Formats: sequence, C-alpha cells, structure tokens
Amino acid sequence: MKLMSHCRTRIHRRSGTADDTIDLLRRLAAHYPDTKIAGILNRQGRTTATGLSFTANRVSSLRTHWEIPCFEPKQQVQDGECMTIEKAARALGIAPSTLHRCLNDGFIAGEQITPGAPWRIRINDELRSRFVESAPEGYVKMFKAMKLLGVSRQTILQRVKRGELKAVHVYRGRAKGIRIQVPAVAPDLFTLSKKTEGVV
Repeated sequence: MKLMSHCRTRIHRRSGTADDTIDLLRRLAAHYPDTKIAGILNRQGRTTATGLSFTANRVSSLRTHWEIPCFEPKQQVQDGECMTIEKAARALGIAPSTLHRCLNDGFIAGEQITPGAPWRIRINDELRSRFVESAPEGYVKMFKAMKLLGVSRQTILQRVKRGELKAVHVYRGRAKGIRIQVPAVAPDLFTLSKKTEGVV
C-alpha cells in the first residue's frame, strides 16, 4: 500500500503543472526569454505535467496557457536596474570575465531570482564608482595591503564586502586589478613602550 505525502506540491487542474512552478515562471518571464527559463527549470529538476523536461516551446505553451507575457528586453538601462553579467559588463565598459571574478571574490554583490538562475548585477552610481581607469592616491595593490594589514586576501575582501575597507577595480593598462585603501595605522602600544623603555 502506497502512502501519500502530506507535503506534496499542489497541482493546477487546468494545466497539471505544480503551483510553485507556475509562480516561478511568472517571475522568470519578466527577466528571461523562454530558452533561458527552460534551462533554469531543468536545473532545478522540474518537469512538465507529463514528466518531460522543459524546452523553449513547452515554456511558451505554458505561458500562453496561463496568459503570462513573454520577456521583452528594455532598450535603455535604468539606474538601479538588475541585469545579466554580460549586459552589466557592457554598461560598465569592462569584460564579462572581469565582472565574474569580482562577483566570485565578493568585491561586488549579485542577485539570483531563484537557485540555478543566472546572477544579476544591480547597476547604480555606487557600483560604477568601484571601476576606475587608474587607482586613486592612497590605494595599493592587494599583496601590499595584505602585508600592511597582516591579514589574508580573503579577510580583506570580507572587510570590503562589509564596508570596513574601501576598494576599487582598475580596468585599464597593465595595472589591472583590485586596489585597497589602507587606513593610516597608529603606532601600537608595544612600539611605544619599547621607545619609552628605561625612561623614568
């Protein structure tokens, strides 16, 4: 005798497709074309009502059935808009690979609509200010920052992410890469005590 799970996902009678898949489709259709949506749904292990994997045509049919509008790319970039890494890279004037590295390093933040969906970057003035042609005065290479602060690269990037350290990414010339603003470090108490040792 088979037992039915009480946590089983509800199925829509009209299409036989799970509720959460329809809800997800509505959200994804606002940002991605049918081909991309099919890939996302398949990566999440979702199937059609008949147990088939998703294709662009099947996504299109499901959208039509539920009267969900298809994706229409915007012609102009709005400030604060989330966009794909490729589109964000074009807006910033840098290579997509550079943006991928910055995202992986935690130098910039990304957003995902759902697990398996492409990362999206929110374009605004704060993000633009992080990418420069040359490093401002007082900003040093990562290796030097590690030596001056006595911490690892990962720790520095975590501090940048938390807003404890300022950083920029130089995207021109031979000096490409992340630059860190190292705050002036006051002499520590141990150094002071050595200098004043023996003084009455």
